[in-house]
Amino acid sequence: MTIAFKYSLFAILATLLNLSTQEVVVRTYDGSFAIYLAMALGTLAGLVSKYLLDKNYIFQFITTSHREGFRKFTLYGLTGVATTAIFWGFELGFDSLIGGKIARYMGAIIGLSIGYGVKYQLDKRYVFARQA
Repeated sequence: MTIAFKYSLFAILATLLNLSTQEVVVRTYDGSFAIYLAMALGTLAGLVSKYLLDKNYIFQFITTSHREGFRKFTLYGLTGVATTAIFWGFELGFDSLIGGKIARYMGAIIGLSIGYGVKYQLDKRYVFARQA
């Protein structure tokens, strides 16, 4: 399998996990900030799963200590801030402009697709550069 295919597959899996987590949250909690809580927890689920998949199968990066692993995860998360802004912007934008769950999730899928493309480049250059 090529790296592009694996990365795309993992992005799809992380997107499904993210959106599934969001759906569980909005079905179980209907408070004032349900959408934001759902987005935050979905993002966290996607972040952790995608980090593990990228680290092990895309970049084949081996950490030599827990400290290095924590630093890599922190840097991975920091590079995800900009890409998360893209994703959340599309998701909230579609929700605001069109409205409804389907529009919100379509915005999320578009935003995540763009964000993952940017994220790969950032991770390749800055997070996993040593062994990439």
